[in-house]
Amino acid sequence: MKQKFFVNHVVRLVTIMVLSVLLPTITVASAADSLAWDKTFPQSHKVTVEKVSFYNRLGINLVADMYLPKNVDRSKKSPTIIVGAPFGGVKEQTSGLYAQTMAERGFITLAFDASYNGESGGQPRSIASPEAYVEDFSAATDFLGTRQFVDRKRIGVIGICGSGGFAISAAQIDPRLKAIVTVSMYDMGRDRREGLGMTMTEENRRKALEEVAEQRWVEFEGGQKKYVIGTPEVITNDSSAAAREFYDYYRTPRGHHPRSTTAITLTSNGALMNFFPFAQIDTISPRPILFIAGEHANSRYFSEDAYKLAAEPKELYIVSGAGHVDLYDRLQYIPFNKLEYFFTENLK
Repeated sequence: MKQKFFVNHVVRLVTIMVLSVLLPTITVASAADSLAWDKTFPQSHKVTVEKVSFYNRLGINLVADMYLPKNVDRSKKSPTIIVGAPFGGVKEQTSGLYAQTMAERGFITLAFDASYNGESGGQPRSIASPEAYVEDFSAATDFLGTRQFVDRKRIGVIGICGSGGFAISAAQIDPRLKAIVTVSMYDMGRDRREGLGMTMTEENRRKALEEVAEQRWVEFEGGQKKYVIGTPEVITNDSSAAAREFYDYYRTPRGHHPRSTTAITLTSNGALMNFFPFAQIDTISPRPILFIAGEHANSRYFSEDAYKLAAEPKELYIVSGAGHVDLYDRLQYIPFNKLEYFFTENLK
């Protein structure tokens, strides 16, 4: 049984890689017209999927999947939810699962690939730009709010992992985002400045910045780019618990997708260190924020600290027994009922 599953998975991945090369980017197309379902989660027959694309303020073309309930009345204006992927992830993984499930519950949803990643544009590839990532949420709002069947006054957002911090930052400057949820949130700026669990010393931080600075000389003079791989390709006896957790998702049939390499350029670390997404978090009020984190998540403290800084209305919801990556795809842990209630109440 396991062998058959593995073979099927390999066939699916090969199909995805071939399609990503051969198929051009299209503005709107039904998923039913695709040769294969290219997601890491099963397709729901309760929703339809349309591939869409739009430009952000920086001129980068973003590619997204828009999920619509099959019974949606396009003559009426409906509430929508934008879903941002985990840092290094793509729309065919966690964010797509959330978008599809919330569409099953009656919402029009949009899962997008961040700038420089996945099927979205931006050169060079695998750049981590906090400004672009924050802008992507506003660009998604631009797109949705100009659809005839979308109520532009009822747009919500779910930011997962690193997208949680980017969504919070976007909400501070874009009042069109009316209700904000973060799931397993990472503050990517703090993570790069302090290390996960605040393990980085000041000396380590200075050395990291010196390495970035030296690499900029190399690349400016035509040298090879360096990349930081977020998830290791191989696990050893010395691998940390966090590395093992991410490996179990990104490097196994559970969540692997060929466009999700989890790699970013080393020089991106400088921009990330200068990112402070909670600096004005209190200004989001009176719009509500729901922070969701796993009880055992290595990232839990990011949500707890953001919750303390945020103004009312706010809620911190801890999922019993869950780790960080459990909330990517483990349906027994993801509180979809909680999400449905939150958006139903706050996107009236």
